[in-house]
Amino acid sequence: MPGKRTLTMRQLRHLLCLIHGGASTREVCRILGLARSTVQDNVRRAAEAGLRWPLPGDLTDDALEQLLFSRPGNKTGARLRAEPDWASLVGELKKPGVTMMLLWEEYRAVHPDGYGYSRFCDLFRHFERRLAPSMRQDHVAGDKVFVDYSGKKLAIADPATGEVREAEIFVAVLGASGYTFAEASWTQTLPDWIGSHVRMFRFFGGVPRLIVPDNLKAGVNRASFYDPEINRSYAMMASHYGTAVLPARPRRPKDKAKVENGVRFAQTCILGRLRKRTFFSLAEANAAIAEAVERINDHLIRRLATTRHELFRTVELPALAPLPSEDYEFAEWRFARVSIDYHVEFDGYFYSVPHELIREQVDLRATARIIEVFHRGRRIASHQRRYGGRRHGTDPDHMPSSHRRYAEWTPDRFRRWGASIGPGTEGLITAILAARPHPEQGFRSCLGVLRLYKELDLVTAEAVSARALAIGALTYKSIASIIANRLGNKAAGRRGHQPAVEQHANLRGPSYFH
Repeated sequence: MPGKRTLTMRQLRHLLCLIHGGASTREVCRILGLARSTVQDNVRRAAEAGLRWPLPGDLTDDALEQLLFSRPGNKTGARLRAEPDWASLVGELKKPGVTMMLLWEEYRAVHPDGYGYSRFCDLFRHFERRLAPSMRQDHVAGDKVFVDYSGKKLAIADPATGEVREAEIFVAVLGASGYTFAEASWTQTLPDWIGSHVRMFRFFGGVPRLIVPDNLKAGVNRASFYDPEINRSYAMMASHYGTAVLPARPRRPKDKAKVENGVRFAQTCILGRLRKRTFFSLAEANAAIAEAVERINDHLIRRLATTRHELFRTVELPALAPLPSEDYEFAEWRFARVSIDYHVEFDGYFYSVPHELIREQVDLRATARIIEVFHRGRRIASHQRRYGGRRHGTDPDHMPSSHRRYAEWTPDRFRRWGASIGPGTEGLITAILAARPHPEQGFRSCLGVLRLYKELDLVTAEAVSARALAIGALTYKSIASIIANRLGNKAAGRRGHQPAVEQHANLRGPSYFH
């Protein structure tokens, strides 16, 4: 075994300085906190190497260590026993079930006179320390994918107006191989966030055991060290792919170091290389990003003498779970409470549920096409999603029987009913319906008039309608007041006696004005 040092090069230089200044071995031990044997051994090594104080100014710590602790006849530091391919062992150790003991046993099977287990582990850790930080983390193949948005954005110009809009850059990195996926999206909102995940899984061709996001609001409702609350839509997407979400712990940068390094590398290879290009659409930008990502994955990792793509193909891909038969369709989940009219609201439109659930809390699942309503895990209603037209979507089966009878009424039916009484009543019904922003809002008034007119003969009903039209009384309450005060009868009486009034002696008559 080569010489083993137990003190730093700074301590060794201090030791030689003290000895040169005339300090005794006991004094040096007390000042530096070293054992007597350690001081004597290092003084002996310095004498054998011909070192005197002060040391040459150009003598580095590495050169000093080589002089004092290398084997005689092995000045270059080359080891005398056969060594394995440490880079290949890094990849092997990422595979499920592979341990250092197993790798050492395979090594000794090929080299029976090779290093012992403890020295084998020391040499492997020494090799690992020389790797880039993103490659030194201990990640099992197929275990985790780290996802986040880059802090930098990509500018995209509108070809018609020249207006520049900035797009977000989504980055995902597999833990074991470092295999990278990236794409541009307009926002960090939930639909774009989940859509990027769907395309990420399709790009990988498989699903890792865990997704590790930062505590982005689109994915994590409430960040917590112990019990983070995952957005329900995000959790449903993960469930569709048979994976789980494990957010990085707040204020624990090491939890997301993999993606942070991937983001920095992506920014260099994507944003750096594309900074002089002008993009006019999101699709054009993503085509360029795909080329940059391909360069990232085919880039040679010098210490491992391989690429991310090769590590992914040989180490990571076999460990990924298979994709489901269909991509996940984005669906937004919300809580809602059933209103008194047995409808629930989503984005300004109203959808019916069975009337027995009035005031109950339900779950809404909204896709681009369908609105589904669930109560205690059971689907109770399904509607085509509305983006225009009438604001209410009502299933007749959800209504009480009395409401279903009401729903059979239409504006034409009310007008036909009014015409059956007389032209004045038809005009009143038409005026009531026209006075409301939506004709349906006048149905109850029309039904009230129907109930009032059941007790009247046709002449009186027509007289009431004429009176209501004349004074603009277009509500149930005002028409009921006309009937109660017999104002319709008085109006009819005045019209019936008009000739007798004209012959009154106090009237001058039209001839007076000629």
